[in-house]
Amino acid sequence: QVQLVESGGGLVQAGGSLRLSCAASGRTFGGYAMGWFRQAPGKEREFVAAIVFNTGSTYYADSVTGRFTISRDNGKNAVYLQMNKLKPEDTAVYYCAAPTYTRGNYWTADYWGQGTQVTVSS
Repeated sequence: QVQLVESGGGLVQAGGSLRLSCAASGRTFGGYAMGWFRQAPGKEREFVAAIVFNTGSTYYADSVTGRFTISRDNGKNAVYLQMNKLKPEDTAVYYCAAPTYTRGNYWTADYWGQGTQVTVSS
């Protein structure tokens, strides 16, 4: 059974940085991608970023491009999200997900972590 465990959320002031981590167990993801999604109060869950494990190819939502960086550690079966220049609108519960893939124009995933809260104060 796949388990995804996130860590690293918290409270930060606008302009600050946070680094999220996600450790996967139960399977490795080889040629698949792992990713991050987020859900703000009253909004639908949205795609943030994804990385393909064997190639390192990355994908980002327009709203985070240039501020967030996704990376992975194949040996640890882990993925990270470095978030810089955080804005109040980045406040959300962030979910690790794998494998992550597109279905039409939308990103989705088969397995989800429990989520970690990120709060950005103005």
